[in-house]
Amino acid sequence: MKRVVTAQDIPAGGELRIPVGSIVTASAREVAADRGVRIVELPEDQVSALAPPEKTIAMGADHGGFRLKEALKPLVASLGFEVRDVGVNEEKPADYPDLALKVAQIVAAGTAARGILIDGAGIGSSIAANKVPGIRAALCYDKASARNSREHNDANVLTLGARLLTETQAEEVVRTWLATAFGGGRHQARVQKISEIERQYLK
Repeated sequence: MKRVVTAQDIPAGGELRIPVGSIVTASAREVAADRGVRIVELPEDQVSALAPPEKTIAMGADHGGFRLKEALKPLVASLGFEVRDVGVNEEKPADYPDLALKVAQIVAAGTAARGILIDGAGIGSSIAANKVPGIRAALCYDKASARNSREHNDANVLTLGARLLTETQAEEVVRTWLATAFGGGRHQARVQKISEIERQYLK
């Protein structure tokens, strides 16, 4: 079956390697052109297999979270996940709502099961991501909050404050958040109520 490349698959920069014969949508080509991304077609055996959504983590950060994002990417990969980095790729000033939107859209579309966002305090990214229907973004600052956000709230986006956590603390939060499953049961009904509130205000 031929792979279909959509706008959501286009990285923030660099190049995108795809199998020969892949179908690239018009919107994907437009986004690639806007971002200066080169689409390279290669034989199937030269292109690493795409991880399934449940093993894919979308990651994004503004300039304040850039260094922590780069430090956490190897950890996420070592835990068996494929990282989809949407940027930024340098410490040049960037607006956190732009990065939050990119990660939230990927998660909401189902291309990645979960996402991680990092800015200076983590608050702004959480607020912005939660504006996207289907997103339950949680700002976590220790193992307990990370565990609770997954077990009770089925959070699908984690936000971190790079100015508020050491790298070691952030690693503990990420490890816990990725390892914790949603508890279901009585929590399912409450998460469902969150979704119902969201639907009330969708126009």
